[in-house]
This record gives sequence, structure tokens and C-alpha cells, in this order.
Amino acid sequence: MQVSRQVASASGVEAAQVAMATELNLEVIGGMGFVVPDGVQPNELVVAIRATDDEGVANGLSALDSALAALKSAGSRSGGFGDAPAPRTLGRAIAAGEANLALVSVPGQYATIEAFDAINRGVSVMLFSDNVSVEDEVRLKDAAAASDVLVMGPDCGTAVVAGVALGFANVVERGPVGIVAASGTGGQQVMALLDAAGVGVSHCLGVGGRDLSAAVGGRSTRQALAALAADSATESILVVSKPPALEVLADLEGYAAGLGKPVHWATLGAGRPDLTAAVEAFLSATGLAVPTWPSWQPIPNPASLKDRGDQEPHDPSGSVGSAGEGRYLRGLFCGGTLADEAMLVASGELGGIRSNIPLAPELALDGDLRADDHVVIDFGDDGLTRGRAHPMIDPTLRLERIAAEGNDPHCGVLLLDLVLGHGAHPDPGPELADAIRGAREAARSGGRELPVVVSLTGAQGDPQGVSATAATLTAAGASVHLSNAEATRAALSLLSGTDHTGESR
Repeated sequence: MQVSRQVASASGVEAAQVAMATELNLEVIGGMGFVVPDGVQPNELVVAIRATDDEGVANGLSALDSALAALKSAGSRSGGFGDAPAPRTLGRAIAAGEANLALVSVPGQYATIEAFDAINRGVSVMLFSDNVSVEDEVRLKDAAAASDVLVMGPDCGTAVVAGVALGFANVVERGPVGIVAASGTGGQQVMALLDAAGVGVSHCLGVGGRDLSAAVGGRSTRQALAALAADSATESILVVSKPPALEVLADLEGYAAGLGKPVHWATLGAGRPDLTAAVEAFLSATGLAVPTWPSWQPIPNPASLKDRGDQEPHDPSGSVGSAGEGRYLRGLFCGGTLADEAMLVASGELGGIRSNIPLAPELALDGDLRADDHVVIDFGDDGLTRGRAHPMIDPTLRLERIAAEGNDPHCGVLLLDLVLGHGAHPDPGPELADAIRGAREAARSGGRELPVVVSLTGAQGDPQGVSATAATLTAAGASVHLSNAEATRAALSLLSGTDHTGESR
């Protein structure tokens, strides 16, 4: 990702991509207009450069050489003569230390082996890797239960253990609420809302997005509930999940009722409360005040931010304009649960929404992820992360799609998420703001306005700065909301010129 950006920024270079030759990356490179030679293998590096002239190509190749040399130099400085060799396996690393938790982040085809290595040595596992089969997930979780350790994952992006952030995690205060999260960005959204309400978190134990499915049966959720029930720092528990299998949810509710600590549920699904409503119900049930969730409105004349400092949240009564000729909602998400929630909130008004993670099979998008319809895309889905970093780290694919939506006359409102915290892009605001600005300018050149709404998930302690990031986005013309559900409803209100089925009122 960093090498691609350095090459793309070279003088005279119009487009560049440096990536392993995985199927997905080859599709991306082909979509950029490049022709990849036949016979390229997935373990080979593809360098694609388009420039204004030969000098631009030379500049790009020079930037490539410099970037690769810098990576090699950084690697050579990591050790020195006489240093003890690093352990070559996870098991040896565990044996050499006193760890009781291992984090596994390797390609999915190798992740199961590494996770079993840790479990067999009596260590709990945070399995960050995706593309692990359901069958392997069940095997791992059964082995963990037999060894009295916990498997968080696979595809567990978020955990906070006794104040220590693992993976993608927000910087929140320690407090009395324990979270079990069968959802990475769902857990982060809940932590961000609790942070805004002044409520701290004891632990956030991720369990993987499939844990409450019928196939997995809530195996890790049950263990995590038991662990939090036995934890003296945890006074109440909140379970967060993508839409669960109802029979699994019912079984877990029965189990939780006998734990001796109050357990509350923020489980998405048709007819169930959204995450914001679930957090509000939790706060009310525990006798805590429900705040007005922060939102930030666009700057009418964003000539400069120099004299503004961090923008403070304001009342959401400002206006970002309404959709022009475009009739459809386009939601481009990095977080799968945030995308799920947006579709659940919006589908009541819009009807069916096409997606790569659809609420119903008949609404699935084709491979090109395009449709003249309401569309929500999860760019963090397994199918879009094979051979490349998660979009919270490398947002290239989403940025390209934002630009495309600016040129699509069918796009009426653009709904985006942005998740802050450890593990995520160190400063994602400027890059996203540039993309928003470019899309709005492209739409304006085509004779239409393009409202943009951003769901900003973050805590006050996050290194990127919630208010500073919001200020950057509002300067680009976006409306920003801490609550993903409120952001979705704001986007729906901007489609008020249509009946949300594509027909003008």
C-alpha cells in the first residue's frame, strides 16, 4: 500500500498499483485499464504504472526502487550481530515467554495451524485472520473449550482486554461495562457511544462475526459471558452482534439469565433495535443518562480551518442540501456491521438494497458490485480482502468507488463510514475528505448536487482525534454523525425528493 502511494505520487504518474498477483488484485489492476501478462502467479509482484510520458514512467520506477530499498533497509535494522534469533513458530514464542494470549494474523490458509499451536499450549487466541472455514472455526472453539481457553475470532478485528487494545480498537476509559462482540465495528460503535455517554469499559471480548450463527452456535460467546460474569471489574454485560441465528440467541439468553450479572443485548436484525437504540436502552436500564449523540454539520464557507481549531459538535439542525437528480442511496462501508445496520435502518423506507453482504440472497450484487439501484458495499468483506489489507488500513478500493459515484448520475446521496482508533489508518480524514471533495465537484460538473453523510466511529482518546477528523470532513462538505443509525437516517432524509424506489414524487 505504501509503495503504491509513493509510486503514484511521483511526478508525471497518473495511476499506479504495486501488489501481489492475487485474483482480486489482478481484477483491480485490470479495472484501472492495465493489461496483465498471462501466467502471472499469486506469489509474484505486479508493478503497474501509467504516466503522461516516458519521463513519468522513469520517475515512477525510480520511486519504486527507493520505496523497496527503504523497506529492505528497515528490515535489516530490526536485528544485529549476536542477537538471539526470533522464534520461528508461535508455539516456540509462547514457550519462551509467559504470554496467556496470542494474536494470530496470517493468511487464512495458515491461521488454523497457528491457532491450534497456541491452544495446545494453553493460551487463548485472538484470531484476526479472515478466510478461515466454518468447520475449522468450530474445531478451534471446541479445542479451546476443552483446554479452558478462549478463541476470539476468526475474523476478530477488535478486542480490549483490561484496557489493552488489540487489533482495531478505540481508546476508552476503564469502567464497569463488559462487552462481548460478535462484530468488530459493531463493538467499536458501541464503545464509541458509551464513551460519548461517559461510561467506561472493563473488557471488550471479540468472538468473531459468525459466532452467533447456527453453524457455530455461540461457542465463544458462552465462554466470554462466563469470563465476564466471573470478573470483579465488570458490573454489567452488553452483547453486540450482527444478525444472529434466532435459536442461538434464545439459547444464549437463557444461559445469560443464570449468570448472576445483568446481560443486555445489542443484536441487529429485522424488527430489532439498531445499535444506538440498544445502547440508549442499556443506559436507561442501568440508571445512566442518555446524551445527545454528537454530530457535525458542513462548513458553509470552508475557506480555511486555521482559525477553527477542533470543531465542536453541533445541533444537527444544519443542512447539507438534498439530493439532486440522483435517486439512489449509495453506502460505501469499511465496517461490515455498520453496513448491515445501515441496510436494516434504510430498508424500511427504501425497500430492497443491493449489496455484497445482502439482507436477502436475491439482493446480492454481481461481481462488479454495480447496480442502478440502492447499493451498500462492505469493502471489508472476505471477498475483497484476499491478498490486500483491510480498508480501514488501505482504503484504495473504496476511494476509487467514491470517485465513480461522483460521476454516476443515479447516485443521490453518498453514505460512508470512518472508524478511528488503534490499528486503523493513522490519519484517514484528509484522504477521505479529498475523495469527498472530488466526488462532489464531479457531480456538480455534471449538473447535480451530491450530499455526503459520514458515520464517524471514534472515542475522545483515539490518536486520530474525533473532533479534528470531523472538522476535516465537514470542510469537504460532509455531514458527520457519531451514531451510525443517525447517519443513515440523515442520508435518508436527503433523498426526500424521491419516493426511495427511484420514482420522483
